[in-house]
Amino acid sequence: MGGCFSKPKPVEVKVEVVLPEKEREKEEMSPNGKASPLAYKANGTTRHYHHEERPINLNPYTNPKDMVEASVCHVKDLENGQMREVDLGCGKALLIKQNGEYYAMGHKCPHYGAPLVKGVLSRGRVRCPWHGACFNIATGDIEDFPGLDGLPKFQVKIEKERVYIRASKQALQSQRRTKVMAKCIALSNYSTAITNMLIIGAGPAGLVCAETLRQEGFSDRIVICTSEKYLPYDRSKLSKSMDSQAEQILLRSKEFFHTYDIEVLTESQVVNVDTKSKMVVFKDGFRMEYNKLLIATGSTPKTLTCKGKELDNVFTIRTPEDANRVVKLATSRNAVIVGASFLGMEVAAYLCEKAHSVSVVELENIPFKKFLGEKVGLAIMKLFESNRVKFYMQTEVSELREQEGKPAKESSIISELKEVVLKSGKVLRADVCVIGIGASPTTGFLKQSGVTIDSKGYIPVNKMMQTNVPSVFAAGDVVTFPLTFRNNKKVNVPHWQMAHMQGRIAALNMLAQGTEINTIPYLWTAMFGKSIRYAGNGEGFDDVIIQGDIEELKFVAFYTRNDEVIAVASMNYDPIVSKVAEVMASGKAIRKRDVEMFVRHCKTGDISWLTGKGS
Repeated sequence: MGGCFSKPKPVEVKVEVVLPEKEREKEEMSPNGKASPLAYKANGTTRHYHHEERPINLNPYTNPKDMVEASVCHVKDLENGQMREVDLGCGKALLIKQNGEYYAMGHKCPHYGAPLVKGVLSRGRVRCPWHGACFNIATGDIEDFPGLDGLPKFQVKIEKERVYIRASKQALQSQRRTKVMAKCIALSNYSTAITNMLIIGAGPAGLVCAETLRQEGFSDRIVICTSEKYLPYDRSKLSKSMDSQAEQILLRSKEFFHTYDIEVLTESQVVNVDTKSKMVVFKDGFRMEYNKLLIATGSTPKTLTCKGKELDNVFTIRTPEDANRVVKLATSRNAVIVGASFLGMEVAAYLCEKAHSVSVVELENIPFKKFLGEKVGLAIMKLFESNRVKFYMQTEVSELREQEGKPAKESSIISELKEVVLKSGKVLRADVCVIGIGASPTTGFLKQSGVTIDSKGYIPVNKMMQTNVPSVFAAGDVVTFPLTFRNNKKVNVPHWQMAHMQGRIAALNMLAQGTEINTIPYLWTAMFGKSIRYAGNGEGFDDVIIQGDIEELKFVAFYTRNDEVIAVASMNYDPIVSKVAEVMASGKAIRKRDVEMFVRHCKTGDISWLTGKGS
């Protein structure tokens, strides 16, 4: 069995809590909010951790030379519900006034650095204008995703009607904060074949689950296993930034996993799960017992069934090596993308400046028609055509034709593929072919496990991410779950943001906290330097209301069903998608008749819709 870390040797009992340098706060409450020792069951044994074992109350910034204090504005300069980006001389902070109180924290979203002053302030949190992550204004903690870190929190004081902020120079520069986490307790004679928490899958759901367990004070063994050879990385970048090396897109460093005792077993594929005996079997025969299990194995790309599908230069983008090799093979050559999916279109956009030609083959007549509607799909199609992408719509691939006279696997540079033959009769020159026709949940190894799998291979879970087996949870692309704002409709939402949130909810309920998921799906894509943002769940929409100029790619599209907005998409219209997401999250509905007024209010900065004062 492969592994990122060697298997630990039995050692004597030790309790240790690691405090990040930038945060040393006292956390005396247990996860249920009561001031009592934490207690978790590890393999049948209840273990107690007392207050003297918890972090002590230290000033998070003890070096006076690292501190800066500055007057940033007059008390009358900021109205309730307003935010301002202020400069402290050695860095900036976000100053917020809500319900008469002032708050200050980092001004950039830790995910991609979006300016939070352009985001949405509502219900005690700020939502990022780009990708929808939410941060608590009182603590800086991340409450909705994407991203892993929270924001640094700064001290605010009022003196002679001036607002002062006191902050650490280091925190002002970093603009991120890792939450306090517990560290593992190693038990005497603790077998390497036994773990308390086992996580199958090292994507965002699995990683956030592990981190949340530690953040909640869980101090027993956590093991993440993955069939890949890398630590958790940002797979969404494989189609957006195809030249990226694995080391450049890691979500956490190797040192992070060592520091917080989160074991990652790489190249370790689980082939069987026995939920009765709480045992998993790996491909190499190794067996591991668990107490609680999270299944977060993601999805497997669908492949073609036609002749030639096995050629070496026919790819599904699954690993950094796949993406890197596609770029190498496509440079100054001919690339064919099969499937106008998000992945397929992102790959096409990325290869445009590198390849001699880029062609997209799609069964539908317009890209994204079912997801974004005809008008938006057509506008995106025109954008691609203006960048030399050729579309072959309403057809399929009948054959991938090999170069004659070339021995198999001759070279990694000179490809074997010669042509892509379409059912329409058209023959396309091709040196590399990327398949982007969707994916299936990776759940085949669960067939004899006792975990319920539906007809499409998904794992149905409840709002606590729990399967039909009480000790087994699931999250990410593999699940269907009740989506609250769609009246608990069972849906599969294979979004990066959703996987983060589901991983967190699963962790809280693996600790028996009884927390239900309540989030708004949020996704984004970037093509030719232009971003599309999307929030909600538009499945089954019956109308699309477009505001703005779709020809100029500056618009917002509202997707409605039975008179109610169920999703929104935009280009060059920030932060309207985040505003809609926040309205949806508050439980307030937007009706078709209100769309125009909503857009007008967003332009003027009127947040009455978010505070419940709108019609």
